[in-house]
Amino acid sequence: MQREDRIIVGGLALAFVLQLALWPLVPALVASHPALLELVRGSVTSIVNMGARARVGETSLVLAVVLGVPSLMMFDWLFWWAGRRWGDGVFLWLLGGPGGRNERRLARLHRLEARFGPSAVVLAYFLPIPAVLIYAAVGDGGMRLWVFLALDILGTLLWTATLAAGGYALGQEAVDAADALARYSLWATIGGVVIITAWSAARRSGP
Repeated sequence: MQREDRIIVGGLALAFVLQLALWPLVPALVASHPALLELVRGSVTSIVNMGARARVGETSLVLAVVLGVPSLMMFDWLFWWAGRRWGDGVFLWLLGGPGGRNERRLARLHRLEARFGPSAVVLAYFLPIPAVLIYAAVGDGGMRLWVFLALDILGTLLWTATLAAGGYALGQEAVDAADALARYSLWATIGGVVIITAWSAARRSGP
């Protein structure tokens, strides 16, 4: 691989590792530090939680909308770059390899990109297609990076605003659910870590 290919692959691997590494933060921060959780993870749960806390006066609805944007967009440019550099190869890789079904999905994706282009980036989170495939498609289609980033910011804000508004509408019910998640999921996470550690130790000490 050339230097550019190594950057793309390394960045995508880092994105996957970060998702796994940050997962235990959900029960730890969802009630105690909801703004920090949204800032570093930008998950649906964290944004809805912040919207609900805005309803009960614990935070600002504007913060609930904007805090998740950086983490949600952090690696989007890599998928755009992968599409720009690798073309159709990146789609087959993301879809799991060549095959009749994936070839048909690829053809539909190209039709979507050709017909909607910029609109597809803005609505990527709402479409029944993984957003990363749309980002790669517009990169392959020749969209400039600055145009992609501007549309991506708009689309991500639309998504976070929708989630925050949903949390705001739920209000105290969502806050109570998040607090319960913080209580019980933390113990479930600790229990899972203990079980995995014990299982690994048993395998190492076995015949």
